[in-house]
Amino acid sequence: MRDSDPIHAIRFWLLIVIAGLFLSGMTAFPLETELRWLLFILRSTPLRSFAEFTHLLPWIERVYGGLSLTNEHFPFLGYGTDWLAFAHLVIAVAFIGPYRDPVRNEWVITFGLIACAGVIPLALIAGHIRGIPIAWRLLDCSFGVLGGIPLLLCRRHIHTLEQLGIRKKDV
Repeated sequence: MRDSDPIHAIRFWLLIVIAGLFLSGMTAFPLETELRWLLFILRSTPLRSFAEFTHLLPWIERVYGGLSLTNEHFPFLGYGTDWLAFAHLVIAVAFIGPYRDPVRNEWVITFGLIACAGVIPLALIAGHIRGIPIAWRLLDCSFGVLGGIPLLLCRRHIHTLEQLGIRKKDV
């Protein structure tokens, strides 16, 4: 291979994407426990005044209350977030293809960019319908933007490989 820098850059950015998806997936399983810990931290540290001022503390208390009540009376509803978590893990695995052969698997990068773009209308529309505060919806939108940045960089590096004449089987 003539120039390995694009390959290293692609692999670096894909590892960021894979790690983000993996962490998102793994943290979607123990939601009630995580929220309990977060409430403990927000209530017992210097963050409390900031969390109250920004309305983060009342929101997290409300979410925790709803989640714990739901888990107590309707635990089967948590199965939906289990599938959400699993989907994040499966999507992370899909990015192994472009990690191994970026030119041949450029379509996975396109898929990821489409998914990142779809986060924004979903968060804004579904979040509004579900009564999610606007600040939280904008935070959710940021995941689409932040996920799209490394994928756009990967796409640019893949195009560099193509311009260098790197064929699918050379990578």
